[in-house]
Amino acid sequence: MTATHSTRMLILGSGPAGLSAAIYGARAGLAPIVVQGIQPGGQLTTTTDVENYPGFREVIQGPWLMEEMQAQAEHVGAKMMWDTIVEVDLSQRPFRLIGDGGTVYLGDVLVIATGAQAKWLGMDSEESLKGKGVSACATCDGFFYRGKKVAVIGGGNTAVEEALYLTNHSHDVTLIHRRDSLRAEKILQERLFANERIKVLWNKEVSRFVGEGEPHGLVAIELKDTVTGDLSRVDVEGGFVAIGHHPATELFRGHVELDEDHYIKVEPGSTRTNIPGVFACGDVMDKIYRQAVTAAGTGCMAALDAERFLAEVDFEQVAQAAE
Repeated sequence: MTATHSTRMLILGSGPAGLSAAIYGARAGLAPIVVQGIQPGGQLTTTTDVENYPGFREVIQGPWLMEEMQAQAEHVGAKMMWDTIVEVDLSQRPFRLIGDGGTVYLGDVLVIATGAQAKWLGMDSEESLKGKGVSACATCDGFFYRGKKVAVIGGGNTAVEEALYLTNHSHDVTLIHRRDSLRAEKILQERLFANERIKVLWNKEVSRFVGEGEPHGLVAIELKDTVTGDLSRVDVEGGFVAIGHHPATELFRGHVELDEDHYIKVEPGSTRTNIPGVFACGDVMDKIYRQAVTAAGTGCMAALDAERFLAEVDFEQVAQAAE
C-alpha cells in the first residue's frame, strides 16, 4: 500500500528557508512535514567556511549550521521526510504531492523552498578547486580574498555586481567575458568602467583553472581568445563564476506563476504566490540577495503568511457551520 502523510503545513525543501519555515510553523502548532528533496540542507551543505551568518563570531561550517537548523526544527515538532517530489497537484486543497517512490503528501498549505543552484562552467579543473579559490558567490566568499588578486567570469548583471563588490576587498579585480560587450544594465557598466580597480578582458573564455601549492589552491586561470584562439594566463588567487543561477522550479511550471527567469513570483512584501495557500521562500523566489540569512528570513515570512491564511480559512469554516 502507498503511504500517505497529511499535515496542515507541507514544506518542500530543507535549506535555511525551508527549515526556518518549519521552526515557525511547528511553534504555531501546525506540525509541519518537511520533504527534504534531492539535497537535504540545501546549498550550505556544500559550503565550508561560513563567516556572515549572524550569531557566530567565529567561522562556522555550512553542513554543521544546517544540521543544527534541522535539529531545532525537529525539536519543536517538525517532521523530516527523505524523499524527492516528482508530481504536484495544486488544483485544490489539500494540495497533493507525490514522491518518487509513490508516497503521497497532503498539505492544507504548501511552502515551496526548493532553492536555486549557481550555474558552473562544468570543467574538471573548476570542480577540483571549488572552495579552494573557485567560488560562485562573491558576497559569501569575497572577504577571504582581502588584498588578493581575483577574477570574475561573466558579463551580465551578476558578474558586474560581483566585480564591483570585490573591489571592497581587492585592489586588482579582472572581469573575464567571452564577448566584446557586456549584457549588464548600462548604469552598472558605467560604474564598472569608472572603477580603477577593475580591468576587463574581452573575448576570453576559461580553458582551465590552475591549482598549485600545499594546501592545493587556485593560482591562475588559463584563457582562450574566442576570436583568435590564442591562449593566455591571468594569475589570481580567487576566481568567481558569475554566469547566473537555476531556480529549482521545473516541478511547478504550469502550476505556479513564474517570472521570465523561472523564479516563482510572489506578491511584493510577502511570500504569497498566485495560488491561495501556496507560499514561496528563499532562493526559489529571490534572485537578488541569495544569502542564507535572507532565505531564513523569507522562510519565517512564509510560515507567518501560511499561519494567517489557515486562521482565516478556519474562521470562515466555523462561521459557515454556525449559519
